[in-house]
Amino acid sequence: MRPTSLTRHLATIGILASSLIGCHQPVRSASTVTPTYTATDSSLATHGLPDWYQDGKLGIFVCWGLYSVPGWARGSGKTLQEILATGDGTEWFANNPYAEWYLNSLKVNGSKTQAYHRATYGETFAYDDFIPEFNTASKAWNPSEMATLFADVGAAYVVLVTKFHDGFLLWPSRTPNPHRSNYAAQRDIVGELTSAVKARGMKMGFYYSSGLDWTFNAQTITNFPTLFTAVPQGPAYSAYIDAHWRELIERYDPSILWADIGSPAAFDPRPLFADFYNRNNAGVVNNRHKMGMVNGQVSSPVHFDFTTPEYQVLDTITTQKWESVRGIGLSFGYNRTENVAEFLSVDDLVDTFVDIVSKNGNLLLNVGPAADGSIPDGQQTRLRGLGEWYRVNREAINGTRAWTTAQATTTTGERVRFTTKAGAVYLLLLDTPRTTQVTIAGLPLPAVAAMTAVSDGKNIAFSYSNGRLTFDAATSAGPAHAYRVR
Repeated sequence: MRPTSLTRHLATIGILASSLIGCHQPVRSASTVTPTYTATDSSLATHGLPDWYQDGKLGIFVCWGLYSVPGWARGSGKTLQEILATGDGTEWFANNPYAEWYLNSLKVNGSKTQAYHRATYGETFAYDDFIPEFNTASKAWNPSEMATLFADVGAAYVVLVTKFHDGFLLWPSRTPNPHRSNYAAQRDIVGELTSAVKARGMKMGFYYSSGLDWTFNAQTITNFPTLFTAVPQGPAYSAYIDAHWRELIERYDPSILWADIGSPAAFDPRPLFADFYNRNNAGVVNNRHKMGMVNGQVSSPVHFDFTTPEYQVLDTITTQKWESVRGIGLSFGYNRTENVAEFLSVDDLVDTFVDIVSKNGNLLLNVGPAADGSIPDGQQTRLRGLGEWYRVNREAINGTRAWTTAQATTTTGERVRFTTKAGAVYLLLLDTPRTTQVTIAGLPLPAVAAMTAVSDGKNIAFSYSNGRLTFDAATSAGPAHAYRVR
């Protein structure tokens, strides 16, 4: 049985025992002495994962650009991982559910996007003709309100799309696009959101499409093989992306460099990483600066701090830090055709978040603002629901690490996830208990001394023997409860 409202019952239990020391999953810790990095794999490999990224667990991804004006995609209803498992992606690219891919979908003959565009805007209306409307609409955007929402949800960091595959820039670059005039937002969206995010104590990160830029290479992408042949090659594009990354770092001082679709064969990101770390030792880079696909998974031949499975949750704990990136629906960019009823429910969103954290992951949850920068109500409802749960159960998430095992099942079938922190093990129930007495067997603990509620510190009755824990749990509808066992 699962509740259907925001008052879902996701119980969190903490177990404290002196014998748990050493049960944390090993991770590279940031050094207390700032080293000097060089552009070699061996030097970059010494970079430790900073505590803020390990501890924060939740990031918000903001996918906003020219594609937000039409805000239209009609996909097959399948996730990227489902498509990867079934073929070369021809079906996917013909009817791409990612609305931010509007320009490419528009060029696929016979696609639903092409038919929609011609019916709505006419045969002669070009993608670049969306620029005036975007600049007009974005005047209404309030970066302070956006950043406040993210902070209220409990995000530790924000990642903004600064340039997507269409090449349109969200900041006034000193290195403008050589193939399009005035191909940038009139507002300094990057700078304004960065200031608002940092003012609220969150870290700022930048997504930048290093691998694709359809103003440099207009090849229509129709399947996954052509995804990589569409990467612009040659020194001009390599110099262009290097100049942009360095400008973003120097001007806005980000904490995350989040690249996508790799980069030209001749582009070496190692010097960029070394300079970035020397400027900000607490910065992190993802695994898509150089990119290939192996069995449907991103494979990077150069250094990275975390991996980025897309619309995917890993099955087991991994020692390599990872970040699951996904939308609330099936699109990153704003898609006016999406059925809000098909979005992740708050229940499922919380379950997904907890499952990711229990396996040494972070969740990078996307929002797709409309052209005016407003976040649609359906997305806001999910964000606020997640934030409501997070405020009650933060102790069992923030600052935790993966335990020796990620999951279990109660004797009556409820799903359980585990995290650990400072000698404590937290038990998170993903389902409302069927009975007031909950039993979990097979726990690798020598003893349990006490059990308390995280939310109010009240003691909880329990018994424990030979790895079998039984405790009293509330089953009535109400705010989520959290418990700690000492």
